Amino acid sequence: FDNNYFNALYQGIPIGGYTKMVANMLEGIEIQLGIDYLENKQEYDKIAETVIYTGAIDAYFGFKLGTLEYRSVRFETEVLDKPNFQGNAAVNYTDAETPWTRIIEHKWFEFGTQPKTVISREYSSEWTPGEEPYYPVNDEKNGKMYEEYKRLSENEKKVIFGGRLGEYKYYDMDKVIESALKKSDELLSI
Repeated sequence: FDNNYFNALYQGIPIGGYTKMVANMLEGIEIQLGIDYLENKQEYDKIAETVIYTGAIDAYFGFKLGTLEYRSVRFETEVLDKPNFQGNAAVNYTDAETPWTRIIEHKWFEFGTQPKTVISREYSSEWTPGEEPYYPVNDEKNGKMYEEYKRLSENEKKVIFGGRLGEYKYYDMDKVIESALKKSDELLSI
């Protein structure tokens, strides 16, 4: 029985989850939530030596070359009155008859022992502007448009574009963390 989430030699989640890991990394740093950097760009640029922008690269440039396309997902979450639903954190569904792409059973990320369990069904959905963009559409049209935006981004000397939206690429968590650590090393060695 192989309950691996994806095909990687090493798999895991930080103790306490990614939320705890990020909270530890940001401890002692002023954080502002619920703000839109692009709405207040000039104000924030005045107070920052470097901006790490993880929003959509096309939005940063006011969509002047067009809007990149994404796929989105929606979740339906349910509390079940039983200790176990599927025995592991994630099961992917690839058959055409199943309307969801994945079921996540949250307790297995931390090996919970609660008498109830929480599951989320993940449904693939079309993306429209204003919705959460999850996955870039990797086709020729979007690839060319992203390359043009990337060229524009190289003129932004104070801004580092990162993450799935800033780099317009799919990232597994281990790879996005690896990329962030590499970029941090580069910045700190300057």
